[in-house]
Amino acid sequence: MSFCLQEKFAPQSICFGCGPANTRGLRIRSMVTPDKPDEATAEWHAEAYHEAFPGMLNGGIIGSLLDCHSNWTAAWHLMNRNHLEQPPCTVTADYAIRLLRPTPTDAPITLTSKVVESREDRATIEASLIAGGKVCATCRGTFVAVKPGHPAYHRW
Repeated sequence: MSFCLQEKFAPQSICFGCGPANTRGLRIRSMVTPDKPDEATAEWHAEAYHEAFPGMLNGGIIGSLLDCHSNWTAAWHLMNRNHLEQPPCTVTADYAIRLLRPTPTDAPITLTSKVVESREDRATIEASLIAGGKVCATCRGTFVAVKPGHPAYHRW
């Protein structure tokens, strides 16, 4: 049975990209299943105000979608890897986006992600943004679980 990470573990989050409580944000819903601790998927729908020009998604929005979705994939993985009851708060250490082609906004946008490297407190994720049946952008990033004293600690 699949469920949304953000809604289950961070319903009060105000993050622009993935916070369920941010009514003006993108509200990404990263979906996972317990039998796949290294993967997540999301489906998202763009609005005209997300466009760079008519019919095409803004590159900054693409970056936010891939960053937040990848971050939650890392948190999900680290929770499972380290046998925790909830995901650790993770932050982006680095990420790189490759924009392969314009992303149309007239159909659902799918995000896929998977863990490609992992240590106790971090995971490297590769993700794709797919629209119209084509990979329009990819991402590779490292996401780190923060410790007490970090501004993001227990902010979910």
